[in-house]
Amino acid sequence: MIRHVAIVGGGFSGTLLAINLLRHDGPRATLIERRPAQLARGVAYSAAHEEHLLNVRAANMSALPDDPDHFVRWLTRNALGDRSTFVPRRLYGRYLREMLAEAAALHPHRLTLVEDTVRAVNADAGGYIATLGNGARLAADALVLALGNLPPHTPPALDPAALPPGVYRGDPWAGDIAAGLTEQDTVALIGSGLTAVDAALLLDASGFGGRILAISRRGLAPRRHADAAPRAGLSERPAATLSRLLAHVRSRSDAIGWRGAVDELRPVTQLMWAAADAATRARFLRHLRPWWDVHRHRLAPAVADRIDALTAAGRLEIAAGKLVAVTPDRNRALLAWRSRGTGWVHRTPVARIVNCTGPQGDLLRSDDPLLRDLIACGTIRPDALRIGLEVDAQSRVIGTDGYPAEQLYAIGPMTRGGLWEVVAVPDIRQQNWTLARRLANAQWVGGEGL
Repeated sequence: MIRHVAIVGGGFSGTLLAINLLRHDGPRATLIERRPAQLARGVAYSAAHEEHLLNVRAANMSALPDDPDHFVRWLTRNALGDRSTFVPRRLYGRYLREMLAEAAALHPHRLTLVEDTVRAVNADAGGYIATLGNGARLAADALVLALGNLPPHTPPALDPAALPPGVYRGDPWAGDIAAGLTEQDTVALIGSGLTAVDAALLLDASGFGGRILAISRRGLAPRRHADAAPRAGLSERPAATLSRLLAHVRSRSDAIGWRGAVDELRPVTQLMWAAADAATRARFLRHLRPWWDVHRHRLAPAVADRIDALTAAGRLEIAAGKLVAVTPDRNRALLAWRSRGTGWVHRTPVARIVNCTGPQGDLLRSDDPLLRDLIACGTIRPDALRIGLEVDAQSRVIGTDGYPAEQLYAIGPMTRGGLWEVVAVPDIRQQNWTLARRLANAQWVGGEGL
């Protein structure tokens, strides 16, 4: 019997699991988070600036799949918006923090919060021992890794140590990415997706008046949301191959618009991924993923307007290209990049380079002490595509022996190799809720819970 669950990581995934265990009258939970400011918020909702909005309307942002209007009621109660609102991400962090506080108040003896790191996890007498940074050992019957996203890898052709101090920023969420810049300066964003959009907004909001150059392999930027009624999703997979899937989406786009064509795939995306073989998944990642990302993960209209205004003013350029070399140039850097399609090599002096390539999942390139220890012990292994760690259909971690570990689980973006669509709130909340029910060995009864 599981009486105690240790949850490593107190961001969105870990916090929500603790809340759901309490809602389902499940086992006692200990939530371990090394960064107190990010408890219940994670990176996405704690480091965000006021300019950073959710890229999903409030109507689909409930943290509870069995209570789809939970977030909307919270907004209404606090006079902060309605179901059509794209609210600031900081507000969503506040919502999660209040949910955790409410759960802790209702169940003071069943939830323990620990502010520390976890250095190691070892099997012990049918359960697990988590060794904390302060040397303490915490025993649990089951343990869940809710580690969130790995930070972006350093882009090829770039050696931060060879550049003048302060030129390279590996953390796009750092609030000081505009520090020391003038309106004569150029900032290079490596990447042009959602992270680059956040960085551009942060630079502008911080008063930076210079030029921003965003470079990515294809030069694709996220599309904007449009006012449209929600569309019912498909009930079965529409195609068995990537070429047929692409043909299907194009046909449906002609009939209902590309947003509707993409949105109606949501209920079957994980089914399509599960049915695809390794070669098909790899082809998707290499050729279609960039296009999927910019159409699937869209911008709130207000954010898209800001980006359009920066572009129209000549302050933001999104270019398709590849880094060739980055060399020091007095107190700056000289960026050499090859333009896609022409092969022309541009040489652009920049005062700052911000890594906006987005979260990565290659465990073998991570310097996280816990992940390195788990890999060395054979407790976890990368998935076949090296975009996360391998889990089975029940979210149990797969070790190097190829077998799932009993009562050792992983949730959230690091499980994308098995599920693919597990990076947004609607997907994580369902994975989370399902695991909480399994650990609690409970059946939900309508009307119960927070």
